[in-house]
Amino acid sequence: MPATPPAQTSRRRGPPLWLVQLLRRSPVPVPWARAARAALALALPLAVGFTADRPEYGVLVSIGALPVVLAEHGGPYRQRALRMAAATAAATAGYGVGLLTMGMPVLAAAVIVLLAVLSVHISAAGEDASIAGMLMLVFGVLGAGQYLEGVSGAALFLLFVLGSAWGLAVTLAGWVVRGTDPERAAVAQVFVELAVLLSVTDERTARAARHQLTVAMNTAYDQLLHARAWVPARDATHRRLLTLLTQATPVVEAAVAMVARGRRAPRPVVDHLMDVATAVLGDAELPRFTQQTEGPSASPAMSALYSGLARLGDPGEQPRPRPLSPWRWLWRWLRSSERPGGGLGTIGDRATWRASARLALCMAIAEALSLLMPLGHAHWIPLTVALVLKPELGSVFGRAVLRAIGTVAGVGLAAPLLLAYPHGLILAALAAIFAGGVAIGKALNYGILSACMTPLIIIQLDVQNLGEPVLLAERLTHTLLGCAVVLVFGYWLWPGSLRPGAGTTVAASVEAVRDYIDVGLRNARPDADRVARRRARRQAYRALADLRAALGQVLVEPSAAGRQALLLWSVAVGLERVADAVTEVCVHAEQGSTVGAAATPPEAVASRESGEEAGEAGETPQANVPPPEIDIARLTWAMDELAAAARRGTRPERVPLPENPALAGVSERVESVFEALRGADYRDGQ
Repeated sequence: MPATPPAQTSRRRGPPLWLVQLLRRSPVPVPWARAARAALALALPLAVGFTADRPEYGVLVSIGALPVVLAEHGGPYRQRALRMAAATAAATAGYGVGLLTMGMPVLAAAVIVLLAVLSVHISAAGEDASIAGMLMLVFGVLGAGQYLEGVSGAALFLLFVLGSAWGLAVTLAGWVVRGTDPERAAVAQVFVELAVLLSVTDERTARAARHQLTVAMNTAYDQLLHARAWVPARDATHRRLLTLLTQATPVVEAAVAMVARGRRAPRPVVDHLMDVATAVLGDAELPRFTQQTEGPSASPAMSALYSGLARLGDPGEQPRPRPLSPWRWLWRWLRSSERPGGGLGTIGDRATWRASARLALCMAIAEALSLLMPLGHAHWIPLTVALVLKPELGSVFGRAVLRAIGTVAGVGLAAPLLLAYPHGLILAALAAIFAGGVAIGKALNYGILSACMTPLIIIQLDVQNLGEPVLLAERLTHTLLGCAVVLVFGYWLWPGSLRPGAGTTVAASVEAVRDYIDVGLRNARPDADRVARRRARRQAYRALADLRAALGQVLVEPSAAGRQALLLWSVAVGLERVADAVTEVCVHAEQGSTVGAAATPPEAVASRESGEEAGEAGETPQANVPPPEIDIARLTWAMDELAAAARRGTRPERVPLPENPALAGVSERVESVFEALRGADYRDGQ
């Protein structure tokens, strides 16, 4: 997903945009610790098996640990444990069902199709359930196609369970000594992104930094609100972090207001934010901010920034711990893992049945091909379909293409290594390298994951046949066939896959910003309901982050939907600017100022030297009162028209906007969204 809008040029040279976006790596740090855990979980059993002269046992334990590696993506340890335990239980159940059909290919095909339908309905419950549903299907296919000479079905299952327990033990071993590290890292990242935002000078970079700050805030709130510690000391840490994150909200608002005016913070402010992040990471005492504003010449946004920084770390009113019953806690976890637009209420609805029908059709075709293929071990075809056809994990087209590219690269990488027929610790070392690559690729790019997964699975499933050239040819052929099944029957021929469908997501984002305008401007005064205003702000920015994610997924498709997503980038950016303008009005109102109609645009504001802030043109003190009701009503009316037009797929009608000088920035940015939405064709993306 791109952090900044892709350039829209009439004549684009080089590769097409969809391919560039498809091959782009995610802007996240390389998860070296996760890669090390994956290498240990998957390679050590192989090393032990070779040392004991029972490599088949080591392989089975390694396969059992694979669901844990595929399910891990960070977060608080307790939430991580539940996610991986659920994924492991689902994978174990699928593997067991698949083992029961060994040697009965027709029955296995029917059972796999039923598992596919069940996995889609499980996936509808949320993100964690989606992983569990996918792994249940994937390991059901593996169980049905499992073959190792001299190992009974019962031994296969018991060794798989042992491997799952081993994988969980490796992944959660740090819980004892690093119980709150993920939460502290998430909160520290908020202050790092704040420092970056206050350091940038150009608008495009500021947009990217603002988005990264939104992602960091969402992640921190999710982790702190969903994590529940088991011991009192960690519960106290959790409450302190949540208090600090709440205290950071005024600083975030002031920073957004400053950046909206084209200003940057003095160097001591940026350094202080980095010091706060360091203290949070090290669980140390927070540094105190002593810098004061430069008297009446300081801008309102700078005054608000200084005031917020001075309050960081105050004990304040910390939330009290509330013990939950196990059943209520389980319900809260299930609800917390729901996806936007999904959840427990969507299990069995029409969209879920359509998704299950698509997966069942593709799995049935893949199973039929696996029965007819002259090459052996053709269960790799349905396995590829099960891994690729997960729309909630990204574009179906993008995952299929990346899977094919990654498999070709993986076979090319593995051929000179595996054809040498390595055994013993050398093979275990190769498995460790590929396992680490799987963990890294899971975070950075699906193509990297596919390139490393191919030789790893060959080692795990075909340890007794390494050195045979036909083995690599089979894997490559079957994977490409599986990708072709997904592209043809699950994408190009499936009704609605190629049509633009981002209107509903855009409308939801517009409505969230509309609510922020309504609640925020009505509470734009010092004695207003700040909690309601800031809750609306968080919901608006979260919806905008979801919109970016949705558009980023579709950008990788060379269809009308992909072209529409490209056009809608300007709408997403415009909505972010509207939310920023509302935040600016609220910050200035709290400081007793307003932004006048003659305010200097961001492009014309020269960068001040560090520590020098002058008064802003067009700002005049006035009473701390919110804008008139009629002006707020006009803005919300305009946003309602934008949402309705996006949902209908039509161009919005012009709506009169307020001429209040205090709302000039908001009105101007709302008008820019109107213009952007009028330029986006929802019917064919042209």
